[in-house]
Amino acid sequence: MLGYLGRRLVYVVVTLWAISIVTFVIINLPPGDYVSTLVANAQSGGENIPPAEIANLRHRYGLDQPLVVQYWGWITAIVFHGDFGQSFAWNQAVSTLIGERIALSAVLSISSLLMVWAIAFPIGIYSAVKQYSWGDYTASFFGFIGMAVPEFMLALVLMYVGFRFLGQSVGGLFSPEFQDASWNLGKVLDLLSHLWVPIVVIGVSGTAGMIRVTRANLLDELYRPYVHTARAKGLPEWKLLLKYPVRMSLSPFFSTVGWLLPGLIGGETIVSVVMSLPTGGPLLLRGVMNQDMYLVGSFIMILSTLTVIGTLLSDLALAWWDPRIRKRYKRE
Repeated sequence: MLGYLGRRLVYVVVTLWAISIVTFVIINLPPGDYVSTLVANAQSGGENIPPAEIANLRHRYGLDQPLVVQYWGWITAIVFHGDFGQSFAWNQAVSTLIGERIALSAVLSISSLLMVWAIAFPIGIYSAVKQYSWGDYTASFFGFIGMAVPEFMLALVLMYVGFRFLGQSVGGLFSPEFQDASWNLGKVLDLLSHLWVPIVVIGVSGTAGMIRVTRANLLDELYRPYVHTARAKGLPEWKLLLKYPVRMSLSPFFSTVGWLLPGLIGGETIVSVVMSLPTGGPLLLRGVMNQDMYLVGSFIMILSTLTVIGTLLSDLALAWWDPRIRKRYKRE
């Protein structure tokens, strides 16, 4: 097991290094750069920027240097100093911009995840155990509806309901009077009163999908020979269900749980844009539109790092949960 973990850590380092190169190359593939975008926006407004000032801007942002030099300066600053560079458009440190949104993104994503688990697992287990019953058909019907309805449409509907019938401000996570206020009990309560809409919007499709996955996986386990053997030995049905087939059917859940880490920062971009949520997704989108290379590159590197680390953690969690996989790791 230790040998397996050591090899995986080496793979993590090599993978992140390769991702950093590919990321930096891709964000520099579109023609032009941030200064070109700045000049184009100025010209569209009828303003001409002198060539000398354009050259000074490129020198100021380091865009007049070769791509290899720009990459080396960027990656070494991240690795050795934790400095993700300076955002061109916001004229702030990238770490400051991202750090301001991590907490709210984490609260939103974790709350949505807990809602998905609390609803999907019991319903999925019930649908599998009561296959082809009215309850199974009802859960399947609403599951397909949840997967089919676009999230942005559901967001608009719930925003209207919240404004029309509950008197809440439309969009955002805070009322106008708490938007720039310091944290206190009133601001926390105001956040909680606004949080339910994005939680429901983000969680609906995830809940529907998790119900279908849980049901399908459990159905695969319910008719295996070990279940019939345990039932023949007189094991109570509820104990048999929870101890064996339910446990084995949750293996796919553990194998994908690591993918949830990037969601703590990225969130649902489309929903966040529609609802004006101060999460990481809209910031990344604006950075791409502005060709803000250090902001976009740092965002992608953070998300990639969380994905790689999350995958490693999910593999270890799967080995802990499923003894069959743990024995295979020991042989390696």
